[in-house]
Amino acid sequence: MSAKHLLLAGGLMVLSALSARAQSWRFDFGAGPVADGWIGITPDMLYDAACGYGFDVMPTRATRNSDPDPITTDFITSDAPFKFSVRLAEGNYRVTVILGDTRGNSCTTVKAEERRLMLERVRTPEGGTVRLDFGVNVRHNTLSKGNAIKFDVREWDPATDLPVTNTWDDRLTLTFSDELPCVCAVKIAPMDDALTVFLLGDSTVTDQVTEPYGTWGQHLTRWLQLPVVVANHAESGQTAKGFRFQRRWDKVMELIKPGDYVFIQFGHNDLNARGHDAMWPLDDQAGEWVRTHSDALTDYKWELATDALEVKRHGGIPVIVSPMTKIDIRTGALNTAGLGDYPQGAREAAELAECAFIDLNAMSVKLVEALGPEAARKAYVDGLHTNTYGGYLLARCIAEGIREAKLPLAKHLLPDAAFDLTHPSPLPDAYDIPADPPVRVPDPPGWPRR
Repeated sequence: MSAKHLLLAGGLMVLSALSARAQSWRFDFGAGPVADGWIGITPDMLYDAACGYGFDVMPTRATRNSDPDPITTDFITSDAPFKFSVRLAEGNYRVTVILGDTRGNSCTTVKAEERRLMLERVRTPEGGTVRLDFGVNVRHNTLSKGNAIKFDVREWDPATDLPVTNTWDDRLTLTFSDELPCVCAVKIAPMDDALTVFLLGDSTVTDQVTEPYGTWGQHLTRWLQLPVVVANHAESGQTAKGFRFQRRWDKVMELIKPGDYVFIQFGHNDLNARGHDAMWPLDDQAGEWVRTHSDALTDYKWELATDALEVKRHGGIPVIVSPMTKIDIRTGALNTAGLGDYPQGAREAAELAECAFIDLNAMSVKLVEALGPEAARKAYVDGLHTNTYGGYLLARCIAEGIREAKLPLAKHLLPDAAFDLTHPSPLPDAYDIPADPPVRVPDPPGWPRR
């Protein structure tokens, strides 16, 4: 272990990385002098489980200049995206980043965990630096004694009994990228006063692991500011019933605090008559597993309403979201019939539970119409799933829906969150958030399906 790894100082409480308690960390990035009370991070520091921090994907270089402040006198940069991880207890954290180059320009995009967009293309003028804060949720695979989540193979490797993504591991992972990302320092501290927004849903909401897929759940973080922290518990293949069967619902109910929000969007998989989670082999017949199909205007509606009422009993604020529209990927035309009565079922569920409702289906229809067929095709991977551009636009719809629903959460929207559905921005050619490096995602057993 290098001397840089061992540098601890001042009144900063840096506990053992193996501790179950929440921790605070201060990292000074670069190759020059290290600020008092900070831990020096150089480009060659791979993640070390013993100390609990380091790079998963290494940067190219560190750069020094004549600035006397040890925090901004140097920075780490790279020609390709790089990832830095810190081992942390489950919970919400305030992350502070200091970005910029005191001798030149910089442009940095920051994502957290599994491609959640935190800071979009932060530009600093020549000689300038900026300090920005955002909240990140870190979660582990633990449940109360005797309970366990049923993970799919895109989340967990049963052979090693280890997570295969950044979602369920014991770390907070930050990805830095863009034209010239310049990272001077990173500070991480527990957020006991966080307002958590839990997201429940399927592959159209989850933190998609790899390009070109991207969802509104991954991009909603871009439009909300502290003390709000988004905890995205959505997962591919999920239905309203399956989410409970896999005990994912139990996980959220163990974490929720009075005043937290729970956004619920299902429907895309509930309509499948065979009712089987697409992420699992067809021969998995456990319990009610094969009966997760829900009729739109009966059990689907009642399940969503029941979910919303249970959130209320925990002191939370439920928000039911109708599933966004499908398109014909060959032509870019709307496929409004593809979801049947499920958008209506979601609306009726919100009425039954007397809770907030965001009609993402209607909003996405307006969005697709405003984009036109060619641009709409550039927002989807297939007729159902959006790419990162489409997820970015749908997140803007959700932000606008929060405002239209007059939720108290609206006061935490960023000033640039306002969105005109009739004039969507950006258009495809103007969308320039850098793509993430490719990641191989394992297919479930039994694929491809016939």
